[in-house]
Amino acid sequence: MATAAAFSFPCLALALLSLCAAAAATAAAPVVDAEAARQQAADRVARLPGQPAVKFAQYAGYVTVNETHGRALFYWFFEATAAADKKPLVLWLNGGPGCSSIGYGEAEELGPFLVQKGKPELKWNEFSWNKGTVIAGPDQANLMFLESPVGVGFSYTNTSSDLQQLGDKITADDAYIFLLNWFKRFPQYKSHDFYIAGESYAGHYVPQLSEKIFDGNKQGPKENHINFKGFMIGNALMDDETDQTGMIDYAWDHAVISDRVYGDVKKYCNFSMENVTDACDKALSEYFAVYRLIDMYSIYTPVCTEDGGSSAFGQRKVAVHGAAPKIFSKYHGWYMRPAGYDPCTSNHAEVYFNRADVQEALHANVTKIGYNWTHCSDAIGRWRDAPFSTLPIIRKLVAGGIRVWVFSGDTDGRIPVTSTRLTLNKLGLKMVQEWTPWYDHQQVGGWTIIYEGLTFVTIRGAGHEVPLHAPRQALSLISHFLADEKMPPTAFP
Repeated sequence: MATAAAFSFPCLALALLSLCAAAAATAAAPVVDAEAARQQAADRVARLPGQPAVKFAQYAGYVTVNETHGRALFYWFFEATAAADKKPLVLWLNGGPGCSSIGYGEAEELGPFLVQKGKPELKWNEFSWNKGTVIAGPDQANLMFLESPVGVGFSYTNTSSDLQQLGDKITADDAYIFLLNWFKRFPQYKSHDFYIAGESYAGHYVPQLSEKIFDGNKQGPKENHINFKGFMIGNALMDDETDQTGMIDYAWDHAVISDRVYGDVKKYCNFSMENVTDACDKALSEYFAVYRLIDMYSIYTPVCTEDGGSSAFGQRKVAVHGAAPKIFSKYHGWYMRPAGYDPCTSNHAEVYFNRADVQEALHANVTKIGYNWTHCSDAIGRWRDAPFSTLPIIRKLVAGGIRVWVFSGDTDGRIPVTSTRLTLNKLGLKMVQEWTPWYDHQQVGGWTIIYEGLTFVTIRGAGHEVPLHAPRQALSLISHFLADEKMPPTAFP
């Protein structure tokens, strides 16, 4: 009898522990209240015109970030293809400033659905970042694209003067408010590990938004806490001086400019200052003239020659004045251009996203914005604020334990690998692993350096939009980043 009693107490204790654990888990689980459920149902995208059939859920719509001014940001969210309730959430941001994360990130690079030339249909992207097949672990992600700031893509404001007051600060502020409000609409994702990734001017956007989250988690109310783990930026503007210096060095080293032009820029231009002498202005004008002939964003791929060549240059928007880097933003050669194996991809996306049936399916353009959807906005005025460097923020976040990866496609002339290497050297972090090859299907996929708190990865043969040029390698990159594992150090089948 004593033996039976002795046996029953541990069993009872274990049962109680199990019940307590289950109760605790239930109590901790986020509750989707009736209003959140209604909003989610309203944002649910059934199927886009010409979309391949998929089993995962997708949502799109608007989140208000400023009631007084009527500012609302447009998002498109895809659940992971498997076990979405257990996978991390990745927010992707394109740069510009003024360029659409949907037009570039989703429809050309890493989203589930890609646009096609000459077809009113979307095709499935086998290397979508919400799929993942590369390694064991969290190599799939719930994936969200945000059009930011207002005036970009489908995002809008009811206060037109807002478009003349945009800059880095308001972009970060609005994006942070977007996240807080989005998690109220989708509370089931609030406890998930959260990461931010992006390219180009996202070298400003991503660290600045990351800092807002980092500081908010420390200083803000508990209900605003975001389970933020890290960020990854590619071919990213981070420091005016080294970004611009590296562009010139890269162009000369890759036989884009002559010895004379290179020598003149080196002699007459000081990229640590904003003022430009007449001699520097002349030298830079000659430098940028070359990129009217070839694609700055992918120096070894063709430019778009549709419509007899007229679209090769006519649809390329000049960068927003006042944005970083300050000197280069003054030149008409500082273009935001389409790039890729199909250099006219951007043209196809603009046709697709301006279709009324597509906008209706996405719950987009509900206020009937007074201009067409474009990859890069014509509505934004002068950029009001942009720090000379985001390195102080990156240092702060590295010191705070945030996972930071930087990657670079090595055929990009816009923010080339040369610039990024100069910039990272400026950080002064201690090196943990020297320049080492990483492998993709028995071939060198690129090179990597590991610093204390930061990993740098190059992608061999990729231009500015790495997931477009090297989709399989880009999927390997995000998979290893999410798993916090080194890139493959040896060849494998």
